[in-house]
Amino acid sequence: MQHSIAIDVMGGDHGIKVTVPASIQILQQFLEIDIILVGNEVEIKKSLSKLKASNHPRISILNTTESVGMDESPQSALKNKKNSSMRLAINLVKAHEASACVSAGNTGALMATARFVLKMLNGIERPAIASNFPNRGGGVTCVLDLGANTDSTPEQLLQFSVMGAMLTSALTKKKNPSVGLLNIGSEDIKGNEVVKKTFILLKESHLNFYGNVEGDDIFKGTTDVVVCDGFVGNVALKTTEGVLRMFGNFLTAEYKKNWITKIIALISLSLLKSFRRRLDPRRYNGASFLGLNGIVIKSHGGADILAFKTAIITAIEESENRVLEKIKKQIKIESN
Repeated sequence: MQHSIAIDVMGGDHGIKVTVPASIQILQQFLEIDIILVGNEVEIKKSLSKLKASNHPRISILNTTESVGMDESPQSALKNKKNSSMRLAINLVKAHEASACVSAGNTGALMATARFVLKMLNGIERPAIASNFPNRGGGVTCVLDLGANTDSTPEQLLQFSVMGAMLTSALTKKKNPSVGLLNIGSEDIKGNEVVKKTFILLKESHLNFYGNVEGDDIFKGTTDVVVCDGFVGNVALKTTEGVLRMFGNFLTAEYKKNWITKIIALISLSLLKSFRRRLDPRRYNGASFLGLNGIVIKSHGGADILAFKTAIITAIEESENRVLEKIKKQIKIESN
């Protein structure tokens, strides 16, 4: 089945230099995918010409010279940028001309615009940002919310749990993925009142609720999904990114210390490449905006071609595996 993906080519730190080459690579890998490039037509055509893809049969262009700045407020984007590449890409999803939208643009503006244009799914009060973290078992742990909401009610955390479970079920083919509630301890009595009430709701739900989990359980792979409010989730995300960068810097510095360590580095080069590949954040790029009546994927603003390509693949997988339909169905079950 053919799917069209709308790409906000002007979003992010690098814009067309990254988004267009990544889109071309996607077309080479996925024969059933069409790409709609939304942005400055003149610049897009220049990029396509350099990539020898000017007449690609599965590429179309929606022209606009307007874009949302990386530091622009969500209110400004909504009010003053109705013809931005971000807004028009989301409009394509609303009009069912695209199965999903991918943007590396301003997170706040993307969320606000997507929520305004697409609206929320019935039964979902707030959207949540979900992404996968690599775990010790060689798989991934889906974590949400990663920053869409700083405060959440127990009912909203239950909704996040449903969305995370259905996302994981769709993408991993696990029929009943396990869900853990992020807490300061595994005991039932731990946590603030919101977490304690959420624990009860999850225990009474139809989900495969494991119980409370701690931060290190994300990387152990104790559960398939870990749920928390956006404040905690964003801190966990940024801490993880910082630790990985520090670890990489430390490792590089140690190998460059002297001629002996440099020789050791050469001997272990294949091992190092494999290690870096497993922890390469570019291969986990692409956060899902769950709860919206449409698929929107947020790429890291500083993404390179590989990272942005990964985000597009996330959009394709969610579209092909009918994530929205699975969430709608499970929300109806939980509400009955």
